[in-house]
Amino acid sequence: MAGMKAGAVREETVTVGNENAITFLGQDGPRVLSTPHMIGYMERTSRNLALGMLDPGQDTVGTHVNVSHCAAAPLGATVLFRAEVESTEKNRVNFRVQARMGDKVIGEGMHQRAVIDVKAFRERVEGPKE
Repeated sequence: MAGMKAGAVREETVTVGNENAITFLGQDGPRVLSTPHMIGYMERTSRNLALGMLDPGQDTVGTHVNVSHCAAAPLGATVLFRAEVESTEKNRVNFRVQARMGDKVIGEGMHQRAVIDVKAFRERVEGPKE
C-alpha cells in the first residue's frame, strides 16, 4: 500500500442502457440507471484506481459503501464515475465517489476497500486444500 496516494483520481464513463437500467416500473415506464448498478460502477472505478498503485499479487475488496442516489440518469445518458483516494489506514483505502451526468450530480458518497493478498485471501476463503 506504499504506493497509494491521497488525491489520486480515476474517471470512467458508462452509458445507461437496457443492461443497467431499472425495469420494475415496466418496459414502457421510466428507465433510468439503477442504484445497484450505480454503486457497482463506483466500486469498479475505485478498484481500478487502486489496482495501479498496488504490489503484484494484491487486489482490493469492497468493505463499506455510503452513497446517495440524488438524481435519475435516463436511457442513453452518459454518466461519469469519479473515484478519489481520500485516505488510507492500515490495509483500508477510503474513496470519495461521485457519479455525474453533465453538470448534474446523480450520486455521491464514500466507499472503502480493503487491500488483500489474493493468494492468502483465497486460502482463507476456500480453506486448506486436501
